[in-house]
Amino acid sequence: MTPSKFLRSHSSFESIRKQAKKLVRRFAAGDPDALARVHTQLPAPILPLSLRDAQLVLAREYGFAGWQDLRAAVIRLEGKGLEWAAAEAERAIHGNNVERLAQLIRGYPALLSWRGDSEESLLGFATDSFGDSGDPYREQMFTRLECAEFLLDAGAIAAPAIWEDAIRARAKGVLQLLSRKGVLPRSLDTLAALGDYDGVRDCLDASRARPGGNAAAVTQAFLIACMFDHRAVAALILDRCIELDPALGERVEKWRGRSGFVNYLAEHAPQCGHSWQTAVSPWQTVVMNELRLAIDQDNLQEFTRWLQQEPDLLGESQVARQVRVLEHAVLKDRGPFITRLLELAPTLAMRRPPSSALVFALEYGKAHLIPLLTPIWPLPNDLCHAAGVGDFSRVRARFDEFGRPRLGSLGQHYPTNDPSVLRNLHWTPANAQQILDVALAWACMNRQFEIASFLLERGANINTDWSTHEPASILHECAIRGNYETAQFLIEHGIDMTVRDHRWNATAEGWAYYAAKDKNMAEFLARAESARKAAQSL
Repeated sequence: MTPSKFLRSHSSFESIRKQAKKLVRRFAAGDPDALARVHTQLPAPILPLSLRDAQLVLAREYGFAGWQDLRAAVIRLEGKGLEWAAAEAERAIHGNNVERLAQLIRGYPALLSWRGDSEESLLGFATDSFGDSGDPYREQMFTRLECAEFLLDAGAIAAPAIWEDAIRARAKGVLQLLSRKGVLPRSLDTLAALGDYDGVRDCLDASRARPGGNAAAVTQAFLIACMFDHRAVAALILDRCIELDPALGERVEKWRGRSGFVNYLAEHAPQCGHSWQTAVSPWQTVVMNELRLAIDQDNLQEFTRWLQQEPDLLGESQVARQVRVLEHAVLKDRGPFITRLLELAPTLAMRRPPSSALVFALEYGKAHLIPLLTPIWPLPNDLCHAAGVGDFSRVRARFDEFGRPRLGSLGQHYPTNDPSVLRNLHWTPANAQQILDVALAWACMNRQFEIASFLLERGANINTDWSTHEPASILHECAIRGNYETAQFLIEHGIDMTVRDHRWNATAEGWAYYAAKDKNMAEFLARAESARKAAQSL
C-alpha cells in the first residue's frame, strides 16, 4: 500500500480525527477532491459516507490497513504519558531489546511499578509464557529472560502471580532467575518446581507438626514435581500424600505401584499442567488424563469405562472438571463423547456452569457441534455467533439499509464482552471493528462463505490480526488446521499472505511447514503467493 499522506512528527490524534470528520462533510457537500479520495480507497462506498468509512479512507491514505493502526502510530508519535511509555516498553520486551527498555525506564521510572487495566506489569510481560515452556526452545520463544533480569535489577517487584504463572507454564528459566535474584519464596510448591530435594524434605517435616498437614498444599507440590519431571522429589512427596490419605495408597498400589504412578504423571506432564492449581487428588489427575487420552484416540469404549468406574467424577461437585472434559471433546471434534458425558453426568446440563465450549466450537470450525451444546448454553444473540453458525437472517439484521453496522451496545457482543480475549489479541480498547472481524473469522472457519463475503462488503477486514490465541491472521489458522477451502476463499479475496504472527514472526506458510508439519499446505500457500506476484508483475 503506497501512502498518499505522511505522518508528521507533530501529528496529534485529535487532528487526525478532525480530518476524518472534515472528509465526511466535504464528501456530503460534493467536493470533487473529497469524492476522488473516497473512491480511490473505497471503489463502491456505502452512501451516505459514514465516519467509520471516512476513517478507513484516511488510514489507507496514510498507508495503514485500518483506523486502529493509524491511531496507534499517531499516539506513538505524540509520545506523551506513561501509557505510551508502557506500550513502547512492551514492544521493546517483545523484541528482546534490553537497550531500548533501559532507555524507557530511565525516562519513565514509574514504569517499574506500572500496572495496566488488568493489573499486568512489565515484569509479568517479560516472564509470561503464553503456552507450555517445558523445553528450553519454547521458553526462549515465549519469555524474555534478559529483559526480566534487567527489570529485577532496576527494582521491579515480583508479585506471586509471576512465579505462579511460571509454575503453570513449566518455565524453569524464569523460576531459576527468580531464585537466583532472591525473590522466590522457599515454599513447598516453589521448592518442588525447582527440584530442591532437601528443601522439600524440610518443608514436609515441618508440615507434620501442623494439624491436618495441609493436604491440599502437599498434593499441589506432588503434581508440580511431576510436571517438572523431578521424580525423586515427587516420590518423596507422594509418601507424604499417602500418609495423609491411605485410600490413595491403596489405589496407587493396585494400579501401578508408587514408582509407576510417579513415572506416569511425569510422562504425561503437559496434560497435568492445570491440575495443580485446583489441588485435585493425584488419582483424579490420572482419571482426567485418561479421559483426555481416550478422547484423543477416539476410544469411546475406554472413555465410558473410566467414567463408569469413577462415579465421583460424575457428581454435582465435579461440574468444573466435567466442563474441562467436554471442552476437550469439542476441540477434538468428538460429538459422541459429548453425548455420552451428558448421559452419565446430567447435572452438567442443569447447572449450566461457565464454559468456553461454544467459542471453541466456532473459532476452531466445529459449528456442527453447536446443537449438542445449546441445550446447556443457549447461543448468544450477537453478530459473531450468528455468523459462525450460518444464520444469515440474524447477520443481515445487524446492518442497516446502507450496510452500516447496527450493533447496539458493544458489550452485548463477542469479543468486546470478553476482556481476556481482547488482551490476548492486543485489542484494547474495544471497538466495533473487532466484532466485525471476529464475525468474519468465525464465518470463514466454519465455511460460511456467503456470510463472509457479505461481511467483507460491509467493512470487515480480511487482513485482521485475529487468531485463536495471539495476533496472527485467519490464514494462519487455516494453515495449521489444513483448511484448504477457507484458505482459497481468503486468497481469492486478496488476503495479505506475507503477514507474520506476533509470537513466532512467521507467515501462514511457516505455520503450515513448521508447526503443522503440513508440507502440502505450505506448498499450496507458496504457489498461491508466487501466482499472485506473477499476476502483479504483468
